[in-house]
Amino acid sequence: MSEGRARSFMPAAFRNASADALCMVAMLLLAGLIVFFFGGAAMQRVVTYAAIMLTAVLGLQIFSGNSGIVSFGHAAFVGLGAYATGILTMPAALQRTALRDLPQFLAGYELPFFAALAVVLVLAIVIGLLTGTPLLRLSGSSASIATLAMLIIVYTLLVAGREITRGSQPFYGVPREVGLWTAIGVASVALVAARLFRETAFGLATRAAANDERGAAAVGVDQRTSRLAAWVVGAVAAMAAGAMMAQFLGAFSPRDFYFDLGFTLLAMLIVGGMSSSLGAFAGVVVTIVVIEVVRRFEGGGEVFGLHLPVLFGLTQGVLAIAMILVIWRRPTGLFGERELNLLRRPGRQAATVPAAPLLHAERDRLTADHLSRRYAGVVAVDDVTLAFDTDSITGIIGPNGAGIAPRQMIGGEPSAGSVSIGGSVRRASAFRFARSGVARTFQNIRVFPQMTVLENVVVAARSVEPDLASAEAAAMRELSRMGLEKFADQPAAGLAYGQRRRLEVARALALKPRFLLLDEPAAGMNAVETGELVSILSAVRTERRIGVVLIEHDMRLVMNLCERIVVIDHGRVIADGTPAEVQKNPAVIAAYLGSRTARAKTGQETPANETPASETA
Repeated sequence: MSEGRARSFMPAAFRNASADALCMVAMLLLAGLIVFFFGGAAMQRVVTYAAIMLTAVLGLQIFSGNSGIVSFGHAAFVGLGAYATGILTMPAALQRTALRDLPQFLAGYELPFFAALAVVLVLAIVIGLLTGTPLLRLSGSSASIATLAMLIIVYTLLVAGREITRGSQPFYGVPREVGLWTAIGVASVALVAARLFRETAFGLATRAAANDERGAAAVGVDQRTSRLAAWVVGAVAAMAAGAMMAQFLGAFSPRDFYFDLGFTLLAMLIVGGMSSSLGAFAGVVVTIVVIEVVRRFEGGGEVFGLHLPVLFGLTQGVLAIAMILVIWRRPTGLFGERELNLLRRPGRQAATVPAAPLLHAERDRLTADHLSRRYAGVVAVDDVTLAFDTDSITGIIGPNGAGIAPRQMIGGEPSAGSVSIGGSVRRASAFRFARSGVARTFQNIRVFPQMTVLENVVVAARSVEPDLASAEAAAMRELSRMGLEKFADQPAAGLAYGQRRRLEVARALALKPRFLLLDEPAAGMNAVETGELVSILSAVRTERRIGVVLIEHDMRLVMNLCERIVVIDHGRVIADGTPAEVQKNPAVIAAYLGSRTARAKTGQETPANETPASETA
């Protein structure tokens, strides 16, 4: 296979990520070579420690940087990795003396470091799944507090497990076999893994959910699964760092993996920038330099001709001040969300060639059967039954609550009733609806502002495409359709209002839906933009034979585009027919203009004692 053909199977995102990661690895190796040939033993030890800490910080970045959930618990994984490695590698003779009460199934292995590391990595996957499954049912600050609770629990178990860990006493006798090149090698693998994880389906989904949970669910993202994947991969990196830490220190206690280490890891990541592996790399470098300088003063004695007292806790205090200053001046860290992006090219014109249109040959039906929704005693939707077919455009209007019914179908939270697609009843879950062939946009725009325009659409395409390369190509086709291809590599936050509206539609179309539900897509658009949207939607319907359901207050758009109109008033359907039929319907006229006007338009008389509805509203 030729090199050009081989590269065509590798998505651009992975080519970029691989180049970025390899560049950082090269910098790490260069630093190792300089220290190895020109630095003394003390400098080699500092760089070795920095590489171990980089591995741990990358574990934290893989989870917190992608999910947006600050974890205080990754120091616990470092501790678990250290103790597991210590037990597995300790000489059997010394183990019988130092750990006399060690359970038999843990005794006498005396493994070399890399064999022990392999066991620790498998153990990390198991522990990550066991801890992450219940913990990640929470979100935001609740999840952060749960990670802190996990740190305290692990510390307590390490102290209480005297037979295995020697309790609060130092755990000693671990072979010190981890040196400069071992630490750099493992850190290099962690760097590549952290950079590539961002571009995987799990990484994209985790970042999308961090930007907007409802918007991510609407494009098929299962946020719990994606966050769990980030948690497990982060735990693997952190426990690998712990394995190296055990053989770097030789002796340690539970306190070495408690609040101080957790704070140091978090400070390193925040200083550099939580959202990127480059930020983690830079944060470790900057923080290690600060720590080494401050430690010269912390120990007291003669420093630069000055006699200084011993200043306990100075290092942690300086780290706290540095972290506060960075948060104040650069809230996203020194490097923010930036990666190196060595291979990125604007435009990506090669990916914009349209594919064959996706046709839905069989007519499907989306049905909401006896749907009701109540809010604190208020009935928003009252026993509504609606059905929509593919290859049709339906508009839903009404003087109040016009869009409640379809919004509840997508939100999946009806108080009563069921929703079926193609005759199959679906569970009430937004991401499952998206994967079933129902895409939607929102009344309030829900793009992912911290992701690029292309990534916004790739997140959706990954739910239906077999691989990332196909997802990128499909995403570029939808961006080209919406006239957004030239903004592909720009953050979505920088788009104008109308462009963000079009981006949301492009993202929905990337799901290859059978039904497309648009919630006030023309809101905030001018007449030209609205006209362009009408042309695009008409073309999409013609090409793909999908069903389009439009919730809109722009009557001109609805009447010009829709073949069928449903009118909802006070939670009930009052009219359902063609635009001409609905415009003449007395109930619709009464709902919009009042009963007296309705009778006047239909040639009926208004009783003398009746007050128009418009006057009593």
